[in-house]
Order: sequence, then structure tokens, then C-alpha cells
Amino acid sequence: MTTLILATLALAPLAAWLGGRSAKVATLLALWPLGLTVWFASALRILLQGGVVTDHVAWIPSLGLNLSFRLDGLSAVFALMITGIGTLIVVYGAHYLDGHPERGRFQASLFAFMAAMLGVVLTDNLFTLFVFWELTGFTSFLLIGFDHEKESSRRAATQALIVTGAGGLALLAAAVLISQVTGTLTIPELLSDRGLLTNHASYLPIVVLVLLAAFTKSAQFPFHFWLPGAMAAPTPVSAYLHSATMVKAGVYLVARLTPVLGGTLLWELPLVIIGGLTMLGGAYRAVQETDLKRVLAYSTVSALGTLFLLLGLGSEAAFTAAIVYLVAHACYKGALFQVAGVVDHATGTRDIRRLAGLRALLPQTSLAGLLAAASMVGLPLTIGFVAKELVYEAGLKYALSPFALVPAVVVGSALLGVCGLLAGFGPFFTPGAPPEGSHRASAGLWFGPLTLAVLGLLFGSAPGLTSGVFSLAASAVAGRSVEAHLALWHGLGLPLGLSALTLLLVALLYRARKLVRARAWPRSLGFERGFTGFLRIMDFISGRIGPPLQESSLASYALTFVLSAGTLVGVGYYLTAERVSLDGLLDVRAYELAISGLIILGAIGAVRARTTMTAVLCLGTSGYGVALTFLLFGAPDLAMTQFAAETLTAVIFVFVFWQFPRVDQASARLVKLRDAIIACGCGVLVTLLALDSATLPTTRRLSDFYAEAAPSLAHGRNIVNVILVDFRAFDTLGEITVLVTAAVGVVALLRIAAAERQGG
Repeated sequence: MTTLILATLALAPLAAWLGGRSAKVATLLALWPLGLTVWFASALRILLQGGVVTDHVAWIPSLGLNLSFRLDGLSAVFALMITGIGTLIVVYGAHYLDGHPERGRFQASLFAFMAAMLGVVLTDNLFTLFVFWELTGFTSFLLIGFDHEKESSRRAATQALIVTGAGGLALLAAAVLISQVTGTLTIPELLSDRGLLTNHASYLPIVVLVLLAAFTKSAQFPFHFWLPGAMAAPTPVSAYLHSATMVKAGVYLVARLTPVLGGTLLWELPLVIIGGLTMLGGAYRAVQETDLKRVLAYSTVSALGTLFLLLGLGSEAAFTAAIVYLVAHACYKGALFQVAGVVDHATGTRDIRRLAGLRALLPQTSLAGLLAAASMVGLPLTIGFVAKELVYEAGLKYALSPFALVPAVVVGSALLGVCGLLAGFGPFFTPGAPPEGSHRASAGLWFGPLTLAVLGLLFGSAPGLTSGVFSLAASAVAGRSVEAHLALWHGLGLPLGLSALTLLLVALLYRARKLVRARAWPRSLGFERGFTGFLRIMDFISGRIGPPLQESSLASYALTFVLSAGTLVGVGYYLTAERVSLDGLLDVRAYELAISGLIILGAIGAVRARTTMTAVLCLGTSGYGVALTFLLFGAPDLAMTQFAAETLTAVIFVFVFWQFPRVDQASARLVKLRDAIIACGCGVLVTLLALDSATLPTTRRLSDFYAEAAPSLAHGRNIVNVILVDFRAFDTLGEITVLVTAAVGVVALLRIAAAERQGG
């Protein structure tokens, strides 16, 4: 699996090249995700026999980062959605963007995103999960902002990156806390002792951080606003990221960690409450929209809320319903997003008030829209019907309050059914003429949505064929064996009655859709405006503090660095340091005092100097004093290095600075006093640190290692030289590289100056 993921990422440059060719050539790229789909489908045989497919490659073991992957029922369902729908999107995108000058860039970003999503759902290491999680955010930023010339695309991409990126930081913090509590980052090992986390004092912050990461990624209230804004992306992006993959990453995270963190009200109640609010709010907003993609975007927000609600119910029936609903949503919503793109491509508009009579012009697309809408409504023989029955059944078994939950789910399902009709039925079967200038769509555009819609019909007509896979996925969520019993007929009962009631409400609401669309209630609670306002406040603050900190003054930069570093080190020293003992340090010889006085006088002279030349010579005097100190305390090699450096520096400065004017003394007295206080404070701090290192006992483990390893491993007796040449070879190489680079830059500048003089 490591090879498959890395190969998908490595194919991005090839995708950029082939994707820039014709649509037929770009379609060849679909062979890779198709092969991945076949591989994951073939691996189901191992899973159904009770096995698990694993792969482990050491990456950075010292940091707990390993490329460790595990394919079980849950990750297999997600991987098949990522690669299967990804295959169709590659074909669809090749034809949708045919003729676009940047179509190669789209395919490259798509492959990189596919690799990142596979990493998210297959890894079993929390730190590696975070790495892939953030990679999905970055690649989705590229895809959402594909039309970067448009301000709306740039704004939508930035908004999605900030919101989901903040959730990524929460996930990283949660992973750190989990590793500190359990001592492991591997999910299978976390499952072995679930009570260790739920009974720990850090359980509350871990739950809050994990749910924050999931809610931001999956556009849950109050972070829901970024998903409709992301509709500025091209339709292939919306059909892939915002129906089946990226927005499901938060759902996957909660499902994967439910066996580890679940089973408590602290975990389940936020999922039920936030999921329920998002379900109803998203569905209500969806039926008010008139843009096809925004209708589907808000309905996706609602469906994601339903998934979180189901995961929060905590029962085996709810877990099974969540997995089936997940697949059903991917089938019909992925199809409807592509249908919306075909309609936009053929007519030039996505306004449902202007769309009518497209059945004859787009017969295959109309069939795909009709089948997908039927599944979203929940008609029998579709997977949407099977999922809805399971959702009602799980809601009725909810122990806390089924009578409050089920009506909310019915209302949400009815509103989503109306959205399905608005997107998949209305544009094709509403009486009227197509918009002027409409044209037919190529097979590459209608193949993808029709395939997904037909798959939804096949899964719904024979649900028993997929029961084994859904059982494995639900078992992974529950942390124990779960049997999913899927059937077309569950018998006469309350779930069937609720399904019939939902269909009746869908019909009534669709007939009264203009009335429902009226803005009787507020369409927005202002969270997007709040987010925009927050960014404006941050921009205002940055505009005020930026210029003083970035005024191109070396003195200001040095002051900021010294003051910040001194404060941090000083506070840490004050909180942790032991009392310094001066015993043994008062036996100072006269020549040592003389050298120390020379160093101090040189520093004072450099500060008081009125010319640059005088300052350089005074600093050289201090440097020679330091070199004498090295020589007296048994480090002749360091002393010779210091002597050479000081002499060379003084000679170079003499040649360069002798033409410089007198040092500017325009600083105000208060500025001088401030600088003097900071300098004295840092000097005292460094003195205390030096006394600490000289008087307090320290471990000799590192020095003993160098003393023992220098003769045996490096075959040298000069330990300092051995450290520089052998143990710190790359560090020394880096320093030499910096010097060589600087020398090359100086030579280039001298040649440019000489050329300018000759030209003048």
C-alpha cells in the first residue's frame, strides 16, 4: 500500500503532461485509479475471510513517524470510494476542462489529492494521519482555487484552507496528548486498552480537539460556511472533494476513533447535537438556494450532519446505517454534482429558475439525474431507500430521546428529497424550453454521473450482495463484530411508515417549493460574516504591528530578536535554575583579570566609538582577549582559529571601512537608555548561564561517548577535529556550502559592478 500511495503521488507530473493534451489522451490517466480500484476490490476477499492487509515502512522512527498502513473494512469502503469515483472524475474532468489552458495542472493536483486521501484512510499512525490530513487541505486549496484569476476562487480556497487547517492543528494537538497518555500512536494498539483514555484526565481536551478537527473538515455547524463557498471550484472538484472524499475525512476520523474514544456521553452528545443542527440547518438552506451547485452544497452539509448524528447514537444499528448512508450519499451526490456540471456546460447557467425541458437535449444526463434524484428521495430499489430505512430504524432505537430525534430526521430527509428533485428532476422534466444557445454533451461528460447513478440502483436492488462489506466496516467502527442485515423489504413497521411519510412530504414540499424558498426565516446566522470580520481584524492588527517590525532596520531586527530570546530564556532560567555557587570561582589570577578587563574595555570602546574603524579595532581587541582565554585554558586549536579569524576580519575591515564616515549619533537619549538596559540584562543572563554550566553538575554521557568513539570509530585523537570532520560532517559541509555560496555571490556582484563601470 505504501508503494500504491507514493506512486499515485509520483504520477502527478505525468498527469500534468498527459492532462494538458486532448481529452482522449487525458482519459488514459483514469487507468491508474481504475487499477487501484480493482486492487482494493480484490483485497476484499482477504477481509471477508477474516484477514487484514498491512504494510509498514520505517520513516522517522525517532519521532514516531512510520509509513504504516492497514486495510480493514472501514478503510476499504473509503478507499474504494476514493479510487472508484476518482476514476470517473478523471474522465469527467478531462472532457469538462477540454480546451482549458491549465487542464494539466488540474489533473496533477487531482492525483496528489487522491494520494493524500488514500493516506488518510489507510494509515494507522496518528502522526502520519496528520501529515496526510494536512496534505489533503493543501491539495484541496489548489483545486478549489483552480481558477485563481478570479477573486471569488482565491477567497474560497483561502477560506477552506484556514478553517480546515485550524482543525488540522487541533488533530496534531490531540495526537500529541494521546501519545503522552498511552505511549503509542498506532491505532490498533490504542484499541487494545480503550479505558486508558476514557478514564484519563486528558480525555476532555482530547475529545474536544478530535471533534474540532472533524467538524472543521466535514463542514459542521458553525464551520459549515466554507463548503458552499468552495463551490467556486470547477464542478469536477465539487463532485469529487465535496461529495465523496475530502468532506468525508472528518466522518472517517470520528468513525475510526469511536472504538478508542467513544462510549461516553462526552463523545456522543456533541455528535448528536451538532450533527442534528447541521442536518436541519443545511437542508433548510439548500431548498432556499437557486444555484444548482449551492443547492447540492448545502444538502451535502446536511448529509454530513446526518452521518455525525448516526455515529453519535452509538448503537450497532446506527453504525451500519452510517456506513450505508455514506456510500449512498457518495453515489447519488457525486452523480448530481456531475449532472449540474453537464447542465452548466450545455446551457451556460445553473439557475434552477431558468432550467427546463432539457430531457430531449441531454437524454443520458437526464436519466442519470432521475436515478440519482430517486435515490436521494429514497424511492424503493435504490440504495438511498435502504439507507433511509436503516437511519429510521437506528433513530427509533436511540435510548435517550427517539421521539425528539426521529421527527427531526424525517424533516431533514424530506428537505433533502426536495433538493434531489430540484437538481436531478426539475431541469429535465419541468415543462419549458431549454435556455437559448444550449447544446448537447459528449459521452465523456455523461458517462460518470450515469455510472454512479446506476451503481446506486444496483446496490439498492440487491443490497444483500454488499452486506458482508458493510458488516466489516460497521465492525471497525463499533470495535466488535457487527452483522449488517440489508434487504429490500424489512417488513411492515414504523420505519416503512416513516419512509412513506417522507415521500409524501417530499411531494408536498416540491409542489410548494417557491413558497418554501421564500425567506421566511433568516438564511444565515452570520458565521461567514463573522469569519470575514475576524480576518479583517487580523489584517488591521498586522497592518499596525507589521511596519514597526519590518522597517528594514538591522538594529530593530536585532533588538526584537535579543529581547524575545532573552525574555524566554530568562523566564525559563528563573523558573528552573538552581542557586549558583561561587565556591571555587574566586581563585582568579592577575593575568586572568587583565585579560577579562581587556575584553570588557574592548566592548566598551566599540560602543563608545565615533568612527567605524575604531569600533572594528575595539571589537578585534575583545576577540583577541577571547583567543587568549582559549589558549590559557588548554584549547590552542580554538585559540589559533580565533586569532586567524580576528586578524583576517580586521584586515578586511580596514580595507573596506576606512572610507566610511563617522558613526551616526542621532539616537535619542531614551533609545540609548533602553538599549543599555536590554544589553545589561542580557549580559547578566549570559553570565548566570555561564556560572551555572561551570558550577552545577552536568551529565558527561555525550563527552564520554566522544572520548571513547573518537579513536575507535573515527581513528583520531583530536576530539574536536573528529567531531567537526566525522560526527558533525554534514553540519560542517553545510557551513562550508554557505561560505562557498556567499563567495560566489560576492564574485557575481563584483563582476556586475565591473561590467557597469565598463558600460558607463
